[in-house]
Amino acid sequence: MLNILFEDENLVIIDKPAGLLVHRTRQAFGEEENALIQLRDQIGSWVAPVHRLDRATSGVLLFAKNEEILPQLKAKFMEREVQKTYLTIVRGIPKEKEGLIDHPLESERSKKLQEAQSKYKVKAKAEIPFNSTGRYPTSRYSLLEVELLTGRTHQIRRHLAHIRHYIIGDKKHGDNKQNIFFERQFGLQNLLLHAWKLSFVHPISLEKISLSCPPPVHFRTIMKILDWNPNEILTVTK
Repeated sequence: MLNILFEDENLVIIDKPAGLLVHRTRQAFGEEENALIQLRDQIGSWVAPVHRLDRATSGVLLFAKNEEILPQLKAKFMEREVQKTYLTIVRGIPKEKEGLIDHPLESERSKKLQEAQSKYKVKAKAEIPFNSTGRYPTSRYSLLEVELLTGRTHQIRRHLAHIRHYIIGDKKHGDNKQNIFFERQFGLQNLLLHAWKLSFVHPISLEKISLSCPPPVHFRTIMKILDWNPNEILTVTK
């Protein structure tokens, strides 16, 4: 059963598990398991995803429950009226505690450069007594809070790779040495990227919807290994 964070007659918001497709894709055409089908069957209603999360990414995901509200919700994303905040664990510690990554990204379809902006904030830092790269006796990592200002494909993963703070577990845009180290040392087989918070004004009721969901077990396990207390760090103030 999918964890439903919010539901009314117009929309439903879930906590998508890592590894679950949002909907069927050409790349995984033969796979029946996806969030759209599961949610439709679970609540007995037509649903359509308003935005996307990568298969490997967990967290808050918004669905429309009727065709009338779908374009209204999509418009909010297009007009940047939705605040999307993610958590991720990366290699190294950024020099600045807060920063803006303003770096255009090439569209996977058109191959044209598109405006792309991501804000980040360092929430926790760690240095552990392991030589993860063969170069230094210790290794350093950061927990980042990232807010998307635009919505490009793999934007956070590509932006953090651009500033060389690779997301742990990212096999496409990450650091292979770190991925191998975390898998062998700690048994990690997941991408450490989680859609943590979503905030927007409901287009019908005009109510402010602000939701958050804690990261999954594999993410919190690595936090504890890095000596970070998830309960303290992830407390959301209203």
